[in-house]
Amino acid sequence: MLAARRATTARATTRRRAVVAALVPAVLVLASCSNDTSVASGAPQDGGTLVYATGDAEPSCLDPHVGGNYPQALLTTQVLEPLVGRDADGEILPWLAVSWNVSDDALTWDFTLADDVTFTDGTPFDAEAVKVNVAHLQDPATGSSTGYLALAKVTGVEVVDATHARFHLSEPDSALLESLSQQWTAIESPTGIARGTDANCQAPVGTGPFVVESWTPQQQVDLVRNDGYTTVAPEAKHAGVAYLDRIVWRFIPDAATRYAALQSGEVQVIDNPQPDAIAAARAGGDITDVDAPRPGSVNRIELNSGQAPFDDIRVREAFVRAADVDPGIETLYAGTVARSYSPLSSSEPLATSDDSLFGTDADAANALLDAAGWTGRDGDGYRTKDGQRLTLRFPVSTNQSVAAEQSLFEQIQANARGVGFEVIITPLDLSGWYGALAANEYEIVSAPYTKVGPDVLRILYHSSGITPAPSGYFANHAKIADPDLDDVLDRAAATTDQTERAELYAQAQQTVLDGFYILPLYDQQNHFLVRGATGTRTLHTVSTPTFLDTRLAF
Repeated sequence: MLAARRATTARATTRRRAVVAALVPAVLVLASCSNDTSVASGAPQDGGTLVYATGDAEPSCLDPHVGGNYPQALLTTQVLEPLVGRDADGEILPWLAVSWNVSDDALTWDFTLADDVTFTDGTPFDAEAVKVNVAHLQDPATGSSTGYLALAKVTGVEVVDATHARFHLSEPDSALLESLSQQWTAIESPTGIARGTDANCQAPVGTGPFVVESWTPQQQVDLVRNDGYTTVAPEAKHAGVAYLDRIVWRFIPDAATRYAALQSGEVQVIDNPQPDAIAAARAGGDITDVDAPRPGSVNRIELNSGQAPFDDIRVREAFVRAADVDPGIETLYAGTVARSYSPLSSSEPLATSDDSLFGTDADAANALLDAAGWTGRDGDGYRTKDGQRLTLRFPVSTNQSVAAEQSLFEQIQANARGVGFEVIITPLDLSGWYGALAANEYEIVSAPYTKVGPDVLRILYHSSGITPAPSGYFANHAKIADPDLDDVLDRAAATTDQTERAELYAQAQQTVLDGFYILPLYDQQNHFLVRGATGTRTLHTVSTPTFLDTRLAF
């Protein structure tokens, strides 16, 4: 394992240097369904201000160490950099850490750090900075969830010298490098962290190509170029500072308004477009679709097995058999998504799929509910048992589900009613949605979770995930408490044998599917429509866009 890792990092470092040495200011011509785009209406120019319009919820804190959600990652990809990156094949690439070695017992990881990088406040990037960041993520007062869970096995970081940081683990962690590639574990200035949570939430300080200049709540965040940028980011198309002078990061919740702003030239990039806008971009023209499915889990409906009625597998299977999602997906998404039958994103190399479990069968659903004792019917046609209606509470985050997905949920609601389920859909903003989960006021929920690598299965389905992180968030919404599944996930997380790891994660996925704990839908939709900007690409870590290589074209 040690020799293999050394060889891998050496190859990765050599490849990165070769790429940088060969960089030329060329415009890359790419297909519309890619993680990069160069379609524009004129010659690309240096300088200028790019306007990005997001439909994701505006963060309450820009520091991704605090909480740890996708809107934070979208913005701070421009500001903060992680220790390592990842390519499209899942290979870990050097970034702020240029190489690493792991001990034979896999409990000690030595990272060699870049020695010529400085945070934008002038603080040197060094091993002490890495130590401070890990401590910040693990401090309950920080209120981290995503980063906290990702680094749960790290007991501490030892400063060997300025360019060498030694991670000590409580047990082997096969996902450590994947976890360190995420934006929620990106490295921040220790000086910035020392300012306190409020100041750091307003403007986290990193080593990235841009700097947070100001934040006008409910309107925009203004970013300016980091003229001292020296990092060699993985897969960058040029060395040195960004071409853009500034980025204006606007919060525009309405999808139609965002799209109209893109068409008019008011903005150059939007996220969360509606399916018809994606289909139009794919049909040709000067708007390009950058399709970058998020890693980790798929979009799915999770069934709360920790309480009635879904503590009975027969009732879970009945709901899955009645949901009949395929027609809705085909119609509402205009051919822009593919149905999933896996707990993992299609971007994860270790994803396994089983479509045999998800066929629509109303007769089977009715028989299962009869066998489970839900044999009565009330005046509204819903099934009852012991005087209780078969009711499913379904809180829906309007910040995380686009209109097409909300319409899909309404179709599922109607289909489930056909066999006697009452599904109560409650639209909520992100804060209210978190509150409903914390109060256990749900039977079904759609809760996207992004994490690099298959270790997301441990976060989502290990019984330890029922216990909230310091932020109050818990990830095991299906409330699975299966000792056998826990054992498989623990062994998968600990093994250094890649073949064994793949086999164990396949076994874990099958257990989740066979138990009808989830209804997989499709990859987490992550589309960016671009007009008038070349060189926009997404990272192969958490699939967020980076504007280091972007030029405006008018």
